[in-house]
Amino acid sequence: MATYQTTPPDTDKMPPGIPYIIGNEAAERFSYYGMRTILTVFMFRYLHLMSETVLPAMSKAEAQEHYHTFSSWVYFFPIIGAILSDAVTGKYRIIMVVSVLYCLGHLALAFMGGASLTPEQWMWLGLFLIALGSGGIKPCVSAHVGDQFGSRNQHLMEKVYQWFYFSINFGSTLSTILTPWLLEWYGPHVAFGVPGVLMAIATLMFWLGRNTFIHVPAGGLAFLKEVFSRNGLLTILRLGMVYLVIAVFWALFDQTSSAWVLQAEDMNLQWLGIEWLPSQIQVLNPLLVMAMIPLFQFVVYPAINTVFRLTPLRKIGIGLFVMAAGFGLSAVVQGWIDDGGRPSVAWQFLGYVIVTAAEIMISITGLEFSYAQAPKTMKSVIMAVWLFSVSLGNFVTAAVNHSIQVPGINPIVAEAGTLEATDVGGWYTMHDRFIRVVDVEPRENWADAEEATVVRTIRLAGGDGSFDTPDDAVLSFNRFASLVSVDTQEDPALAAAKEKIDAAFFSSADNDATKELPSDDAGLELLTDVTDSAGNPIGYHRITRDRYRLVADGPDGARLTPDDIVLSATVVRADVEEAARLKDKPLTWREKRIIELRGEEGRLQVAAERGQAPETRIDADTSIGGLVTLEGADYFWFWTGCMAAAGVIFIPVALLYRDGAHLQSDPQTEADATVGT
Repeated sequence: MATYQTTPPDTDKMPPGIPYIIGNEAAERFSYYGMRTILTVFMFRYLHLMSETVLPAMSKAEAQEHYHTFSSWVYFFPIIGAILSDAVTGKYRIIMVVSVLYCLGHLALAFMGGASLTPEQWMWLGLFLIALGSGGIKPCVSAHVGDQFGSRNQHLMEKVYQWFYFSINFGSTLSTILTPWLLEWYGPHVAFGVPGVLMAIATLMFWLGRNTFIHVPAGGLAFLKEVFSRNGLLTILRLGMVYLVIAVFWALFDQTSSAWVLQAEDMNLQWLGIEWLPSQIQVLNPLLVMAMIPLFQFVVYPAINTVFRLTPLRKIGIGLFVMAAGFGLSAVVQGWIDDGGRPSVAWQFLGYVIVTAAEIMISITGLEFSYAQAPKTMKSVIMAVWLFSVSLGNFVTAAVNHSIQVPGINPIVAEAGTLEATDVGGWYTMHDRFIRVVDVEPRENWADAEEATVVRTIRLAGGDGSFDTPDDAVLSFNRFASLVSVDTQEDPALAAAKEKIDAAFFSSADNDATKELPSDDAGLELLTDVTDSAGNPIGYHRITRDRYRLVADGPDGARLTPDDIVLSATVVRADVEEAARLKDKPLTWREKRIIELRGEEGRLQVAAERGQAPETRIDADTSIGGLVTLEGADYFWFWTGCMAAAGVIFIPVALLYRDGAHLQSDPQTEADATVGT
């Protein structure tokens, strides 16, 4: 077994292992942020295209739930990583092990659509391995930097941490610009593969530095004894009360990579002479952080200090209300989108300025505060507990997005090709529904069937629980197990309602580019004489400028349940200007994939999305269930209210908190340190 140096040499020069750590961090941050930047958009717009079957696209709420579930893992595993590194393995060894897992995770993402597993299974395998890898790296790398310095060269530590911080922002900035572009033009395999290559380079660089690093031994049982001592547990509990409120900040802030990205899909992305991709707007955050830190350090904080003394907890408290203002702006912007507008993405730039100001006041201050409050032997553990507040915030966001989803038929549609046909009269339960699978064509004939030919139907029993009654729904599939149609008893009522809404749209203006869908109130007024089979009114909601939704209550007679019959309509505009602008633009990876999967129908879809439809029309498809109970501006206002409430709650928490700083220069022993002084 190799023997490594465990104490820094007596020198006033730069530690020789620093270049390896800085290079490793830049490559690792590129890989992580590159993957994370495109994750939400990938799940919403690309994942359903990764198999040979055209599957239903993931809903926005589901994509947000999965993104924040992954983020909660990323910030939970550092607790385990910190304990293992400080008590058992030491920092270097665990960083190396989890870096390999990290690389395997990126490899799994790059292989999505390959054999053995479904694309979604490949995705979850990759995300889990990346979360494990990040959990080992996050609490250890920055501490590993400090381990390289001794008493004579510690004056160089500030300079190194500046380079360390620069490498983080450089890697994340570059990848946030590059990976959305790779996804757009070269597809998910390349977009996820390139960050994987960078992670492999990061791992190699770290390994190359093994003989130059200082390897501080693990603390063993003594470390665990300190963590679980009365002093250690009281410190965690004391800080935990602060972190619990700050977790709400993270629940909102990390939605800049999910809800804000999806919001940008419906905005005008032409800004500063550049046509931005929705996920590229996130690059504003690291750029603004680097620009605004000096502004706060030398202007904002001194100005506030002239009014009252600005303690760390007061900075955090102010930041919570600043964050509420930033998310409130996003709610206002979403309201404009709900009203049929297409606001400029420049509004998100203003939003990023506000939430980045909140991040500087909360995140950077919180890190400094946590380090100062942690006992000397618990610095890395307290840093991991701080990261757990990020995990908790993302867990709450994932839980909210899960709770607002109404179950629908998409899981059944996704598995339609794998189901066994039932005998006449046979049925079984699937995803809490009674279903009967009938092969219209024998399976051996599917390969020779035309694409539009229905080869399989799935009958869903209605509210009465019986088959072959009027409230049944019938799902029809082609030879690729792609959904062809959904037939229900509410189709005539929904068709009549669509006819009225469409007529209002086409009569709203002479110019196709300026035609507008009716507002919610106007649409419901148009539909007063249209009812479903039970005599209940048809619901109408304008989602964006070019999308609306009609809802019949279904067999149970109640709204927002799995039995809702939902007609989703999309305006396809014959846009001469858009068609001219995109005439010579090459096909993106997604457009090529749609044509590959759907043939001529896919080609027409792509042409329509480019404004090349022969005439303006309104397409529609029907589904069952799958709505959300909180959407649009209401969703953003919900989180804004949560943030404002957290700011109010934080006031007494900050007032009651008793400082207990433990600095490395403090000569006191841990046994003599007084908690709460």
